[in-house]
Amino acid sequence: MGCSSCGSGGGLPKGCKNNGACGAGGCSPYPVFDWLSNMRMPEGQKPFDAAEVRFKNGRKEFYRIPENLKIYLGDCVAVESSPGHDIGSVSLSGELVRLQMRKKGVSQDEVLPKIYRKATERDVEIWEKARAREHDLLVQSRALVAASGLDMKMTDVEMQGDGQKAWFYYTADERIDFRLLLRELSQKFGLKVEMRQIGARQEASRLGGIGSCGRELCCSSWLSDFRSVSTSAARYQQLALNPQKLAGQCGKLKCCLNYELDSYIDALKVFPESNKRIKTQKGDAFLMKMDIFGGFLWYAYKHDTVNWIKISAADARKMFEQAQKGTVPEALESFATADAPVEKPVMAAIEVEDVSRFDHQKKNKRRKKKGPRKPGNRPTDAAR
Repeated sequence: MGCSSCGSGGGLPKGCKNNGACGAGGCSPYPVFDWLSNMRMPEGQKPFDAAEVRFKNGRKEFYRIPENLKIYLGDCVAVESSPGHDIGSVSLSGELVRLQMRKKGVSQDEVLPKIYRKATERDVEIWEKARAREHDLLVQSRALVAASGLDMKMTDVEMQGDGQKAWFYYTADERIDFRLLLRELSQKFGLKVEMRQIGARQEASRLGGIGSCGRELCCSSWLSDFRSVSTSAARYQQLALNPQKLAGQCGKLKCCLNYELDSYIDALKVFPESNKRIKTQKGDAFLMKMDIFGGFLWYAYKHDTVNWIKISAADARKMFEQAQKGTVPEALESFATADAPVEKPVMAAIEVEDVSRFDHQKKNKRRKKKGPRKPGNRPTDAAR
């Protein structure tokens, strides 16, 4: 249950034998740091009698702790299941479990399954044999799905700790009637089978990978709350609506589009509407670019789209308010900022650079090698 960086040892086996302070962030997805582990309970108060147990792919459940059993973070325990028992690792214990249950909307008085005991060597051996069958079950289940013609994809198989039950995870775009498939899987493998549908984001979380930012995927490292992401999040942040750049490895919009969305929405409250044009005596001006956190906008006249005029968001709102009252400003230049009143677009600056200059250099080099022709050596018409 430990990794190569766990070298402190000593004391109780908390957090991969590192006393709840693993420097590598844990040996599995969604690690938890018990920051209350070194604090004593007040006199007369008993520790909370529930624990959070982690299973394969970061799945976590809450279980009751018997009075005569003391468990710690990282312990391998046998827990109640239907039927039989399952094997998992304690990911959280103590008062933090009370807070986690409140966060997940689980009542403290709710009837929870129990923790039977700490896993013995025999329990671990049976569990390892059961997990060794998972790949073979996945391959055979995919063959059965292909033979049945169902429009679904088997993504993973999770065996119960005692080897009596298996969970089959699948993805599908529509609702699937898998009753016949469920009967075939149960008869072929001799197990109690349960089907669970997951989304594309959950599948990417299970597979893992490296994102476009160069870091491990958020869904496979720490993100467990998958919220819907809409294209409006990209519009608020002034991002180009390019599906190849906005889509993650799951094929959906990236979850990181929601991280800074609230900050952008708050900053856009001081800006005028982007689809409106400013009417001046010199002509109508349209929005060309926007610096949200800087608080500036770039406008260009309809008859002169090359020159962009930079004004502040407060001045732009002031001009719109004056236009509603019937007062039309003379020109945008009177509201331009002093640091950069006029700016040309990036494309205009790029057009100044002539890419064909490299071709001229090559031609000149060839001419220098051949040398100039002498007038006397030029062939006559008769020689041709």
